[in-house]
Amino acid sequence: MSKINLENLTTERRNQETFGLDEMSVTQAVELMNREDQKVAEAVAKELGSIEPVIAHTIDSFKKGGRLIYMGAGTSGRLGVLDAAECVPTFGVEPEMVIGLIAGGEAAMTVAVEGAEDSFELGEEDLIHLNLTKNDMVIGIAASGRTPYVIGGLDYARSIGALTATISCNKNAEISKHADFPIEVDAGPEFLTGSTRLKSGTAQKLILNMISTISMIGIGKVFNNLMVDVKPTNEKLVERSKRIIMQATEVDYETAERYFNEAEQNVKLAIVMILTNSDKETAQDKLVEANGFVKGTL
Repeated sequence: MSKINLENLTTERRNQETFGLDEMSVTQAVELMNREDQKVAEAVAKELGSIEPVIAHTIDSFKKGGRLIYMGAGTSGRLGVLDAAECVPTFGVEPEMVIGLIAGGEAAMTVAVEGAEDSFELGEEDLIHLNLTKNDMVIGIAASGRTPYVIGGLDYARSIGALTATISCNKNAEISKHADFPIEVDAGPEFLTGSTRLKSGTAQKLILNMISTISMIGIGKVFNNLMVDVKPTNEKLVERSKRIIMQATEVDYETAERYFNEAEQNVKLAIVMILTNSDKETAQDKLVEANGFVKGTL
């Protein structure tokens, strides 16, 4: 087996700021870790120009009926799965609209699956299993920027005409060569040498937040700065839903609750009913005509 050269990867370099980490007090370590973490947002800010087209094309994919598919291994894969899962309650989408793939499958969410991330074929197979189409957007996530599982998936996606993007935490990353829209964030060496669940993971989480949230805004899942397609799946979210209706329409709690129930707990529909003084059926028609955008109904 050939040797993997990690010497040139920022994510593998030792951080000179944290030498002697094991001899520091808790106070010293906490303050130093916080200073290192502050560098992450600054590093992401430098790459906004690379992030923007990924979001624009993801919105286009959604409008064509396509999906957003994340794929990664280890921490990178888990972050993709997490972001995908959170889209369901936050934006009221079906689980199939945003999908997170992790090398080794569900078992790898909690326990490392030996050899899974080193398989080019597994990345391709996972996308074939999803019946990938040219309307889908595939985003490969790899802190190191060299994960074979991700590269195998990207190459297959491109071969059928699907758009691809990558998120890596090293410059001149190998996976960038296999993507239409590469994002490379260099937040510097990790606080703990090679532990990419730290600064690299934070950078990836920030970018994934941007991609999913702003893409959902682009297809009408948000009114003003309110998540009007939230799914009220528990008591807290039921109360939040009523509060969103109040904030969007400036009605009192009792009115919001009444429309919430009349709309069968559909927050967006309740808002349109109030703002346009419409019954449920008319409000539904208005939303269809407006492609799901509340402002388009006004």
